Amino acid sequence: MAQRYVMAIDQGTTSTRCILFDHAGRMVSVAQREHHQYFPQPGWVEQDALEIWRNVDRTMPKALREAGVTGDQVVALGIANQRETAVVWDRHTGTPVGRAIVWQDIRTEQLVQQLSQLPGAEKIRDRCGLPLATYFTAPRLRWLLDTVPGLRERAERGDLLFGTMETWLIWNLTGGPDGGVHVTDATNASRTLLMNLATLTWDDELLAFFDIPRQLLPQIRPSTETYGTTRRVVPGIRIAAALGDQHAALFGQTCFDRGETKCTYGTGSFLLMNTGSTLVRSTHGLLATIGYQMSGEPVTYALEGSIAVTGSLVQWFRDNLGLISSAPEIETLARSVTDNGGCYVVPAFSGLFAPHWRSDARGIIVGLTSYITKGHLARAVLEATGWQTREVVDAMTADLGAQTPMLKVDGGMTADHLLMQFLADVLDVPVMRPMMAETVSLGAAYAAGLSVGYWPDLAGLRRNWHLAARWLPQMDPAHRDQEYANWKRAVELTIGWAAPHSRRS
Repeated sequence: MAQRYVMAIDQGTTSTRCILFDHAGRMVSVAQREHHQYFPQPGWVEQDALEIWRNVDRTMPKALREAGVTGDQVVALGIANQRETAVVWDRHTGTPVGRAIVWQDIRTEQLVQQLSQLPGAEKIRDRCGLPLATYFTAPRLRWLLDTVPGLRERAERGDLLFGTMETWLIWNLTGGPDGGVHVTDATNASRTLLMNLATLTWDDELLAFFDIPRQLLPQIRPSTETYGTTRRVVPGIRIAAALGDQHAALFGQTCFDRGETKCTYGTGSFLLMNTGSTLVRSTHGLLATIGYQMSGEPVTYALEGSIAVTGSLVQWFRDNLGLISSAPEIETLARSVTDNGGCYVVPAFSGLFAPHWRSDARGIIVGLTSYITKGHLARAVLEATGWQTREVVDAMTADLGAQTPMLKVDGGMTADHLLMQFLADVLDVPVMRPMMAETVSLGAAYAAGLSVGYWPDLAGLRRNWHLAARWLPQMDPAHRDQEYANWKRAVELTIGWAAPHSRRS
């Protein structure tokens, strides 16, 4: 009998990848294509949804060819996607009404400010777990309906469909205008500001607040469920899972128990803590969200902390300051000194995200003396990621009432051993990195394979998780406390810098 595989599509912010996994969770083949980013105005970020669909059309067959596998050997397909990116298209032709508006886009700042003054704005977080912010999807959809001529009328007639990227891809793969399935999963729906976090349904009050026609919206389904079968590209594959990328990473890291936590370290960083079947409403600056929902089972909730600037701080150190020529060099430079020399870098380049949520903050370097060298600056840059992680983990511990037993990590920055050791030191818990670095794609594959019985249960997935590296705490507790106090003093100095009264013309 021919060997069977699970396919994952990882539709990310800069590229789309298709990966095949075998029963041991090993990567068999990968095909990847980047897509263009468009910046038509300051603060605007757009993508061509048709280009992304064409890239799926190319990467799926290529991944099969490179593995020497046929479509009938693929038991299921799972999709992970960049979250909060909005696309609206014509249900009859499949043509988008314009470019997709990306999660990084902040064109809705003025609209969000206006909405925040309306009656009912104070109830939004209670209903959906999220603050009213440009980061999430509903303001983008409202902006399109308000600014594109005739769009609202077409939406109210039922001629248009809305979705995040997994919805767009599932609809196209299952037939597009010819019977395509219009669905989203609970994790992606939980990022729109439109889903009730307790009922997992589109919320009438939120729809009324944002003035969004219900006809536009996809059906909300569990994360692990067969939504349909591919009729295009590679026909006959069951589409059996969908998760937002960070939720897929939580699943790929097998964080299935309450309190288990993962952090993905990329341009920014995202911590998710499994809170089990309990919806924990944060009082410490975190987001309440869906971890995942398995078909026929209670939903698993999560707390999320988003850090805006981590890997991009290293890029800034390289490109803007020119102190290193490649990102990996920062570890070597940081190791040229034994400590930060009393210097701290707080990278609030566009404000502070979790747990502060201060858009008026701006980045600073404090503690400069004539003693400071570029080695001290390099170490302070790396330590900034550690301290920002500590702030989020502390908030999670306060909200849950229990400390995470360890931190599972993935993403490009985990190659920096000095940073990983610093994380273990400042968190005072083990930091664990798995053999399989592609945890987002693996999580989508795991969810799809679990959905169709390729893997029997969560325990079987745990057996596939293999440790690549572990870092244990070594820092003296008194030194850790003093350094953390210094960091918090530095953070306080960033707040209010971009307040209207202090802006320069």
